Amino acid sequence: MDIVVTAAVEQLIKTALEEDIGPGDITTMSTIAPEATATGFFRAKRDGVVAGLILLEKLFAFVDPSVRVRCLARDGDAVTKGQVVAEARGPTRSLLLGERTALNFIQRLSGTATAARRYVDAVKDFPCKIIDTRKTTPGFRTLEKYAVRMGGGTNHRFGLYDAALIKDNHIAAAGSIAAAVRNVRGQSPFMAKVEVECTNLDQVKEAVAAGADVVMLDNMNIEQMAEAVRVVARRAAVEASGGINMDTVRDVARTGVDFISVGALTHSAPAVDFNMKIQPAGANKTVKGFKG
Repeated sequence: MDIVVTAAVEQLIKTALEEDIGPGDITTMSTIAPEATATGFFRAKRDGVVAGLILLEKLFAFVDPSVRVRCLARDGDAVTKGQVVAEARGPTRSLLLGERTALNFIQRLSGTATAARRYVDAVKDFPCKIIDTRKTTPGFRTLEKYAVRMGGGTNHRFGLYDAALIKDNHIAAAGSIAAAVRNVRGQSPFMAKVEVECTNLDQVKEAVAAGADVVMLDNMNIEQMAEAVRVVARRAAVEASGGINMDTVRDVARTGVDFISVGALTHSAPAVDFNMKIQPAGANKTVKGFKG
């Protein structure tokens, strides 16, 4: 499983907890005895692909180091409605303090993973990859791109620093695609790939002639994409981008492109609903095998 709990992610978890808990949980501290203990069961409320379980142990450790977490599914697993994906055992107050924040992370990331899986499954008959974009929630990029991978998708660049993508404004400022590519080649590490966004076939030809590693077909129709793939003739990788959805993704894949980028994976994927229900200690036995 990919490790994503970096220092930045840890800070994000802390910030989210502080945002929710503030100076204290009025309701929990008023209704739950400090000595009470319980087990919280995290359940899927609909089918989907789960992601974010990797964060639970760290999250509850920030709330209360005595809470013990056991995951019953792995990030990237397909889960069904009603399935228990994780348990957290410890002081009841601590479980309730972390409940909402934990669910917020799991639901959001599972939504992205589920959307990615749907797109990946839709094009499984074609030799192309579904990739994400930089249209991510500020501060959540590492996690959302992790969720895309858990859904079977592939990450595009993480930021402005790890690959060059020449877009319309760069071309306008440089004067031409050839000039923009030449300038980038002269400034970036030789291992960095250079991609050029093209809106028509003339730009595709210019990008290939300039030595672009990847040609992005921006908001082209199916016929234009197919012709662009023929023009490129494997001299560069080809990415399709712009307004692609579940109704069109198979037709796009059929044109022969190598990559299909879908911004909706991160900017508008619907959350997968989960809940956490507690079972007070001594009420009934929990799922067998929990060792704390």
